[in-house]
Amino acid sequence: MKLVVYVMNDVNLLDEFLRQLNDKEIKGATIIQSTGMARKLIESDDMKFIGTLKALFDNPRVDSNVILMVLPDNQVETAYKVIESVAGDLMKPNSGIAFTIPLENVKGFKQ
Repeated sequence: MKLVVYVMNDVNLLDEFLRQLNDKEIKGATIIQSTGMARKLIESDDMKFIGTLKALFDNPRVDSNVILMVLPDNQVETAYKVIESVAGDLMKPNSGIAFTIPLENVKGFKQ
């Protein structure tokens, strides 16, 4: 089993993402609303380099979603295909990030 972690930078994609997961028989995910480090630094008055940072992020996103999915190994590739179908190429700037973590001794997983 794997934990698939997907940081969705465009929260407007969430409904379509969940619909496609459901269509592919992936029925469980936990969604956590999050804020990135760059956004918090921009909001901080204590940072000396705030002007430089603001120049780098003309329109920084305010929110993102961290989506956690505990999946059997055979569903991981399907999840990645859905991510790329909805978000596009994750190698592009501000498109998000996805990764897996191996899991052991999982209890409570419902198939």
